[in-house]
Amino acid sequence: MWATVTSSAQSPRQRDLVSQSWSRSHELRVDPLAGSARRLLAEEELRCQRESSPWNELIPVARTLLLGENVRDCGALFALGDADGRLLWVEGDHHLRSAAESMRFMPGTDWSEAAVGTSAPSTALALGHPVRVHHDEHFLPAAHTWSCLAVPLRDPETGVILGVLDLTDRAGAIRGQGERLLIAAAHALQQEILVRRLRAAAAASITAATAPGPAPAPELAPVTAAARPQPAARIAVLGHDLGVLNGTCTEVLLSARHAEILMLLAWHPRGLTAEQLADQLYESEAPLVTLRAEIVRLRRVLERAGGPVLESRPYRLEPAWETDVHRVLALLDRGAHRQALAAFSGDILPSSHAPGVVSIREQVRGRLRESLLAGASVDTLLEYARGPHGRDDLEVWETCLRLLPACSPRRTAVLREIERIEAELDIPVPHAAR
Repeated sequence: MWATVTSSAQSPRQRDLVSQSWSRSHELRVDPLAGSARRLLAEEELRCQRESSPWNELIPVARTLLLGENVRDCGALFALGDADGRLLWVEGDHHLRSAAESMRFMPGTDWSEAAVGTSAPSTALALGHPVRVHHDEHFLPAAHTWSCLAVPLRDPETGVILGVLDLTDRAGAIRGQGERLLIAAAHALQQEILVRRLRAAAAASITAATAPGPAPAPELAPVTAAARPQPAARIAVLGHDLGVLNGTCTEVLLSARHAEILMLLAWHPRGLTAEQLADQLYESEAPLVTLRAEIVRLRRVLERAGGPVLESRPYRLEPAWETDVHRVLALLDRGAHRQALAAFSGDILPSSHAPGVVSIREQVRGRLRESLLAGASVDTLLEYARGPHGRDDLEVWETCLRLLPACSPRRTAVLREIERIEAELDIPVPHAAR
């Protein structure tokens, strides 16, 4: 690893962040000697991606916030990429942009960890929080004369990552004030998206209210997503052995058992009898008094955190409540495959052996897989294929191969994965036809 990665000048947390990213880069088989990022988008594709980006209309706002005197004085570039790590805009000083193009830090290139390894935009997307990478902390030697700072851009309502905002320079000047500026700019862009949505919803309501003709009966009026009452709290169980309860009063780390109970009750909104809940919670028969004791303790936690009320006969949560699992499924229902995959941060309570949780875990995993196979873009499906659930899935890799254009350079890597899986499964399939 490059010298700076182990420099004593860094905090232990920063050294761990970089070291772990380097490990992921090696696992992803990133070639550090490749020299530069890959150019993925031709001019027409880039134009289409920009037009469909949620940030397209906000680039003037980003330009105003990030290309003011403070940034110009320290000679920084700003870049905005999508959730897959593809840079859509790179702006700033002309000479600095030309220098950055030597490592293909330019619109249309892939700056995900799978493509370039450790960098601020790629690692911020991988971790979901702001990241700073200096000089030879970068995985690619071509980037060793640069420093960068990046922050994920999220949907202001769902929290799903929609892109990444980056500041890059050669002097290493984007510290302190630059970091605060970038985080403030990201927050401003996210809030601007929310404001525009609210304005659009308000305009639609006014239009509907003033339109001629009889108004629909109240009981038949459609309920839009914006008008539907939102859950008072939520529980995060994806990728966590211990659930996190986001109550109206505070955030609480749940015990494994309490997380299992809440996941089961959130999955069964009509409720479960004591016997049904026990069957889904315990691997072997347990006395109901054991379950009731857990319920008493859980009620105290919910009350302190400002969570939902845990009602009895049957056990159920009031008011309506959702988990991060439900948000993934809602995104799949909308056909937002890329956002759903980004929101799926891991299996439900991975270490849980509760029969009901294991069943839900398999259902959600299968639902995600089938939905992506049926309708996801090849970029999204490739991202899934490189993850823990798709890595050894022959059908997923073969679908990627079928979706890729015949001239795509990515077909070589996909064919290599297909051959690896077939060899492991001892499937003698000739590839001449592929």
